[in-house]
Amino acid sequence: MFGATSGPYRSRGADGVSASRMKKKSSHKHKHKHHVGLSKSITPPVRSIVGCRIKHKWKEDCYSPVSHWTGTVLDQIPVNPSLYLIKYDGFDCVYGLEIFRDERVEGLEILPDKIAPYRISDARLAERMLGRTVEHQFETEDGSKNGWKGLVLARAPILPTWFFITYEKDPVLYMYQLLEDYKEGDLQILSDPEDPTEMKETGEVFDSLVGKQVEYENKNGSKRTGTVIYQVEAKPSVYFIKFDNDYYIYVYDMV
Repeated sequence: MFGATSGPYRSRGADGVSASRMKKKSSHKHKHKHHVGLSKSITPPVRSIVGCRIKHKWKEDCYSPVSHWTGTVLDQIPVNPSLYLIKYDGFDCVYGLEIFRDERVEGLEILPDKIAPYRISDARLAERMLGRTVEHQFETEDGSKNGWKGLVLARAPILPTWFFITYEKDPVLYMYQLLEDYKEGDLQILSDPEDPTEMKETGEVFDSLVGKQVEYENKNGSKRTGTVIYQVEAKPSVYFIKFDNDYYIYVYDMV
């Protein structure tokens, strides 16, 4: 299952594939290094910032240049209210940051414009995609297409035409407008919800692991700890994990 065999080790070229070779995933870059930076504390606003547009500067350390980032706050994590899921403009993965505590975040601004609500064009197709295995086509540098096997996890909060998805080759949380990709022929649903031979999780009972601390051993023998922050409703055995000192959200089948 997704993430069961691939360790949560993020390096360019992992599994022999460079993210820069793909049409949509090419915007997924390593925004900043994995350093500890949670000593600063800013009092968060009284009102919720979920759904708000934000911008801020990012400075990795005293030797690094300052970069500028703009994005949308997707969600606030109940088991750790300091942690927010953020979709930055131009990046395809979802970041998890404690933006009011992280000392690398400078000049944080909550912009006055919130995301306007709007309806999804094909609710039936959107529902059918959830929890399904898909093949997602990405265009390579030579113009050919490369298929990535993925799992559609959920509709993204705040942005209803976007979906959370993860990939066998890269068990990190991404988000794309999958309805558009499906209609353009770049997304194929591999699992048929009406196939009686398909193994389903409907009716199975899973004790929630949300809030639990986990430890993962990397291929090189090093260990890292993290917290289970979310259980996927469409696939209850699948969870989001936020590892300490890492801003990516990892997706693993815990059964």
